[in-house]
Formats: sequence, C-alpha cells, structure tokens
Amino acid sequence: MKKHQGFSLAMMAGLSGYLVVGSPAPAHAMHIMEGFLPVGWAIFWWVVYLPFLVWGLRSLARITRQHPETKLLLALAGAFTFVLSALKIPSVTGSCSHPTGTGLGAVLFGPAVMSVLGGLVLLFQALLLAHGGLTTLGANGVSMAVIGPFMAYGIYRLVMHLSGRQSLAIFLAAALANLLTYVVTSAQLALAFPSATGGVLAAFAKFAGIFALTQIPLAISEGLLTVLVWNWLQTYNREELQVLNLIKQES
Repeated sequence: MKKHQGFSLAMMAGLSGYLVVGSPAPAHAMHIMEGFLPVGWAIFWWVVYLPFLVWGLRSLARITRQHPETKLLLALAGAFTFVLSALKIPSVTGSCSHPTGTGLGAVLFGPAVMSVLGGLVLLFQALLLAHGGLTTLGANGVSMAVIGPFMAYGIYRLVMHLSGRQSLAIFLAAALANLLTYVVTSAQLALAFPSATGGVLAAFAKFAGIFALTQIPLAISEGLLTVLVWNWLQTYNREELQVLNLIKQES
C-alpha cells in the first residue's frame, strides 16, 4: 500500500514538474487577452456566459447549504483549476499553451458549479497575472468555465455508464475538456477574425492547428495528473466523495 502511495506521489510530482517547467515570459494563449475581441463579439460572449454563471451560483449555494462538509473539496477544485490554468507552457509554434484543470471540479460538483469557480479563476488571472482580460472574460468563461466542464461531465457519465471504469472516465473527462476548451477558443477567434481568403473555416483551421501541436500532449498530461489526484481524494476524502455519490457507499 505504502509502495503504491509512494509511486502515486512520485507520478504527481513528475507530472506537476512537467507542467510547471516553462517560461514565465508574458504571453496570451487560450485566455483571449484584454481588448483583443471586437466590441460586438465581446458583448455577445458575455451574454452567452451570464446565464450559466447565474445557474452556477444557485447550484453552488445549494451544494454548500445541503453539504457544508464539501467546502474543502470546492476549494480544492478551484485551486486546482487556478494553478493548472496559470501555468504557461512554451509552444513549438511560438505561442504558449496551458492546462485548464476544470475536469476535476466538473466531475466532483457538476458543470454548473465550474462556471462560477472557472469564472473566479479567470477574473483573478486577468487582474493579477495579466492573463486574459475583463472585456474578454465572457468569451474565456464560455470556453473554459462552461463548455470544457460540460464536456468533462458528459464524458465522465458516458464512460461510467458504458464501462464502469472510473479511472478511465476521469482521464478522458479531464483530457477532452482541455482539448474542447481550445477548440472553442479557436472557433471564437475564427468568428471574430475570419480569413480574407477562406473565411471562418480557414481561420479556425489555422488557430486550431497552432494550438493542437502543444495542447494534445498537455491534455494527456492533465488527464493523468487528474487521475492521480482523484486516487488521493479516494484515499483521504472518501466520506466527502460518498456524500457526492461519486463512490459507492460501503455496507
């Protein structure tokens, strides 16, 4: 048992180190930077994001009222998202990429809650790290705090229903949420800045192609790291996971 825990800890340290190692040079990757979107598109994405934010606030209030013992897990999910999404990894394309960290919270508390936690993470990063921006918070919120978590939750439920293999479900949920976040960002940029020759589709292919080279290995790494964190939660937060009905109640 101790050998297994030591191996898991070593794997978590190794994957965390891989994600941390990177240039701290200022860059604007998945989070669309302040003022980059035309005003019309910035307003549009805010309008799309706000209903999910309101839904998330109501869901968050219900969970904390009914299950106050899960507040530490909520804090963990927010911190996990903040740390991972703040890590900027150099890209061979000349830009940079980073994990999103939203899959874990989506599986734990559902996608609606992550619209709040992800929004708070994006707000802090915009104000403290100059990563993203306030006018583009709606667009970044839709990609990272809404679409990504919904993908994670849907994949988790589907894989659990089909196979019952929780580690596989966690891995795919985290990895595909990461990838879909960048796909949505590529679509947002393509809609705002269509190619002069090929239109929106050509612009989307360009943005998605740039992101894909670095984001695919990052998504796999995030999936593996999330599985390791999940295993530790099962060991040390079993009662809270049982409250959330994520593991079976022991008779």
